[in-house]
Amino acid sequence: MATIALFHSVLGVRPGIHAAADLLRSHGHRVRIVDQYDGRLFDDYDGAAAFAVEAGYPTLMGRALDAVKDLPEGFIAAGFSNGAGMAQFVTCRQPGVAGAVLVSGVIDLAEFGRDVNWPSGVPAQVHYAADDPFRVEEWVMAGEKAVTAAGGDLEHYEYPGTGHLFTDQSLPAEYQPDEAADLWPRILKFIATYAKG
Repeated sequence: MATIALFHSVLGVRPGIHAAADLLRSHGHRVRIVDQYDGRLFDDYDGAAAFAVEAGYPTLMGRALDAVKDLPEGFIAAGFSNGAGMAQFVTCRQPGVAGAVLVSGVIDLAEFGRDVNWPSGVPAQVHYAADDPFRVEEWVMAGEKAVTAAGGDLEHYEYPGTGHLFTDQSLPAEYQPDEAADLWPRILKFIATYAKG
């Protein structure tokens, strides 16, 4: 049994996040959904992005970090889209994170500030739709390089399609059931391999 901190996308804690948590719990894991928006949900990316900017990314990052302070050492930080960036930040800032699962979002750590570095030996698993419209390839390459440069194992999985949140059934324009079915066994194996608490 592992402990997982799960970070939502820029759209908030939509049904897809609850479904992801339920799936992980069905495999015996403890999951904490981190709601940085205090219940706010969005259906469109423009409105969600404006809200995040207004709230302030330093504030959202602080909420992410505060939410995991009491989790046991050895937990997994996982996130979707913006939440993947939050999982990266938490992995860098919270001692004892065992690994990070980053779905549809990888950030260049330099965006967090000069003093944010990937911890030594911590692995990461990355999932992306090949033609995700929000993918920033330079950030993906830089974020992944930070992991391997620190001696962490890196797994990178590409899926055909354009869905950004391709695991979320509540977003029919993005949901890709076949790709989602391929993603979850890989995440479960990563958790089984690396989680310690």
